[in-house]
Amino acid sequence: VQLQASGGGLVQAGGSLRLSCAASGRTFSRAHMGWFRQAPGKEREFVAAISRSGGNTVYADSLKGRSTVSRDNAKNTVYLQMNSLKPEDTAVYYCAADSTSGVYYLSIKSTEYEYWGQGTLVTVSS
Repeated sequence: VQLQASGGGLVQAGGSLRLSCAASGRTFSRAHMGWFRQAPGKEREFVAAISRSGGNTVYADSLKGRSTVSRDNAKNTVYLQMNSLKPEDTAVYYCAADSTSGVYYLSIKSTEYEYWGQGTLVTVSS
C-alpha cells in the first residue's frame, strides 16, 4: 500500500482543515487506517484511527471533539477533518495503514502500522 497525504497548510487558530490520504493498492479496504502527527522536537503521536469498514473510530484526547476521521473505500481515501484548530496542533500529519491486525483491533500504536505516507504540514497561527 502506498499512501499520499495532502490538505495541510497554514490556518489561523479556530480554523478548520480537512486532510486526505489517498491509497494505492488492493489492500486498502482490508486495512485499518490511522493518523499520527509529529511536532518539531517532539515524538510522533497518535491522532485518530478508523477501522476497515469505517464502523469504529478512536481519537486521541488532544483532538477528541474537534476532529472526525472517515474513509471512502470506493475512493481508497481516508480523511481527517479538524476544527477549532489551536497553535499546538501545528505538526506534520501522517497517515498510516495497518493491514495485519485483527478486524476488532484498532491500534493507537505507531509501531503496529506498517505503511506510512510522507506527511503533510499543518501550521496553526495564533
